[in-house]
Amino acid sequence: MKKNVWGVLLTAAMMASLTAGCASKSSTNDAGSTKAAESKSEQAATEAAAKGKEDMTVYMVAKGFQSQYWQAVYKGAQKAAGELGVHLEFQGPDSESDIAQQVQMMNNAVQMKPAAIGLAALDVSALNDSIKSSQDAKIPIVGFDSGVPDAPKGAVVANAATDNYKAGEVAAENTYPLIKDLIAKSSTSVRIGVLNQDATSESIISRGLGFIDKITELIKADGKTVCITGNDKFVTDSKTDKGSSADVILDVAVPAKVEASLMTTDAQTILNKQDTICIFASNQKTGEGLITGDENLGRLGKDVIGVAFDSGTMIKDAIKSGKLAGAVTQAPVEIGYQTVKLAVAAAKGESVADADTGSQWYNKDNMDSSEISQNLYD
Repeated sequence: MKKNVWGVLLTAAMMASLTAGCASKSSTNDAGSTKAAESKSEQAATEAAAKGKEDMTVYMVAKGFQSQYWQAVYKGAQKAAGELGVHLEFQGPDSESDIAQQVQMMNNAVQMKPAAIGLAALDVSALNDSIKSSQDAKIPIVGFDSGVPDAPKGAVVANAATDNYKAGEVAAENTYPLIKDLIAKSSTSVRIGVLNQDATSESIISRGLGFIDKITELIKADGKTVCITGNDKFVTDSKTDKGSSADVILDVAVPAKVEASLMTTDAQTILNKQDTICIFASNQKTGEGLITGDENLGRLGKDVIGVAFDSGTMIKDAIKSGKLAGAVTQAPVEIGYQTVKLAVAAAKGESVADADTGSQWYNKDNMDSSEISQNLYD
């Protein structure tokens, strides 16, 4: 009887041990399964977040695409897009006079429904319908370069651009010391040419007016009279007295179309005036037109001081050789970079504000410095 009792007890103990072992194993397996499930869940969430990030598209519509300036803007935009993990679409018309092509590109951008759009407008009035469509679709617009002046209220959330009026002043402040003595010693009137590729884009107008207003201020401070003649837009909007007779005549040229040959012709016209002592070209294309226009005249670097804006191989080489006294550089790579940063922030609903990307004077003495050279493209 005792043997039977001990046998029953032993059997019960063995069963309890087996049950506990199974329970422990089951508990371990359950914990492992839970941990694996949590790990998979976290991985899925991470992948979803990454996918969502990659799915964010910023669409930039520039004034052009072929010129080295816009390629530098594109380079900066690509850098920011890579850092932020977003997809970038960058478009620009074949010519900066092709307003219709840019309008179509902007329409295409809105139809793609990106997270945000960067826009450097050739003609805001022509783009108003597509800008309004973007606004209705709640797609924020970030202006860059010349921005989107006079856009519908609330359509443009911020701008990444050079303060072009200040940049024009920088050009004047560095040009005046080069011509001050020529003006002071002249017994007759002298002429300063101002070359602009158009009279419609905000960047060109502001830059030209910044130069005109500041050079006028500096000349008048030395007791000389100044007047302005030439293109109606610049004549009307400047702070300079209108007319064609004074100690210093500011002669403003704008071609009928944005074409290199016409800019060269404008440069030659002013270079052929014997009283010309200085010419300021307000962007890369007019700077190149000035250099080309002087090829058969040979006045630059001799009896005419040439000053340009932006960069490019021709302008850089002309400064190195002494044909041009210097130029003002923007920061095109930074413009592209800041545009994408602002666009992504705006798309996320974050507060954004204008970013002034700056400008600097450079000449043959400082153009190879690290501070300047990073902004000089070929």
